[in-house]
Amino acid sequence: MGQTGNSSPAIRVESLRKTYRNRAGTVEAARGVSFDVAHGEVFALLGPNGAGKTTTLEILEGSLARDSGTVAVLGLDPGSRADLNRLRKRVGIVLQETAVEPYLTVSEVLRRNAAYYSNPRPIEEVIELVGLAEKANARVKTLSGGQQRRLDVALGLVGRPELLFLDEPTTGFDPSARRGAWALVHGLTRLGTTIVLTTHYMDEAQALADRVAVIVGGEIVAQGPPDSLAGRDRAATRIRFRLPAGVRREDLPLPATTAADAPEDLRDQLVEIDTDDDVPVLHELTGWALRGGHDLDALTVDRPSLEDVYLSLTGSAATAIPPPGSRQPAATQPSGAAS
Repeated sequence: MGQTGNSSPAIRVESLRKTYRNRAGTVEAARGVSFDVAHGEVFALLGPNGAGKTTTLEILEGSLARDSGTVAVLGLDPGSRADLNRLRKRVGIVLQETAVEPYLTVSEVLRRNAAYYSNPRPIEEVIELVGLAEKANARVKTLSGGQQRRLDVALGLVGRPELLFLDEPTTGFDPSARRGAWALVHGLTRLGTTIVLTTHYMDEAQALADRVAVIVGGEIVAQGPPDSLAGRDRAATRIRFRLPAGVRREDLPLPATTAADAPEDLRDQLVEIDTDDDVPVLHELTGWALRGGHDLDALTVDRPSLEDVYLSLTGSAATAIPPPGSRQPAATQPSGAAS
C-alpha cells in the first residue's frame, strides 16, 4: 500500500505537547508524541477514548494550537495561519459526524462543496467512488446511516486531497458496507492519497493500515506494521483444540492448559498449548492423534491478534483526557476547503 516516492514524510510529528487545564487540574493530552507518516501510506492512530488521539489529530488538521514540538503536514506548519490556508486546499477531513443540509440532494451537496476548490474531483466520479450512484438525486434526509457516512467520505474526497483524515470511518456500518469502505480506502491509496485514520475496530486497522501507532495517556506506547507491532510476529503460537472423547488432559503428548477465556460450558473441553516452535509441536500432536484415531475438533493455530496486542498495551486505560470541545460537526464550508 504505502509508497514513498517523496523523500520527506507526508506528516512529521516530533515531541508534540499539549496541556489542558480543567476543574480537576492540569492534564497533559500529548506528552512528547512523535511519529512520521510516509506519502501514500495508510497510518492508523489507535487508542482508548481520552488517550490523546483527538488532540493529536486536531493539531495536525490545524484546528487546535500546540504548546510545543514540531509538526509538519505536507511540508507546512498547521499552526501557522499562512501555512494553514495553503494546507486546507490539499487536505480532506472526514469527521465522525458532518452537518449537511437535509433537503439538498447528494449531487447538490457535493457540487456546492466542490466550488470551494480550484481543482475538485468530478462530482460523478466522487459519487461512484463512494457507492452512492443510485442515490445521486436523493435528498440527504432520506439516506440511511451508512449512506450518510458515505456522503461524509465523499465530502472529504471532493477536493482531490493529497492527504485524507478519516475519523472512525465505518462506525455504524454493517459488515457489507464496511468491506465496501475498505475497498474505497485501498482504491484511494492506489491513486496516491495518504490516509490517517482512527478506528476502534482492530480488524479494520489490520486490513487497512501499513503502520499503526498506539497512544495511551498522551504518549505513543508502540508503533509499527500491524503484523509486527510490539513483537507480535515473535510471540508464542497458541494451539487450541477440543479434548478428544475418552482422553484425559494428562494423556496428551504435550503439556496443555485449560482455555481460560472459553465459554464456561466449554472450558473443561477446550485445551491450549503455547509454543515458540509450532511446527514440531503440531507434528507431534497430529501424529499422536492419527496413531490413536483421535479427532482434534475445533483445532486452531494462532499468534496473538492485533486486538490482543492492543489490549495488552492499553490495559484498562481508564485515564481519560477531556478534550476542550471534542470533534464538532463540520460547518457548511468543509474544513478542507480554501478560506
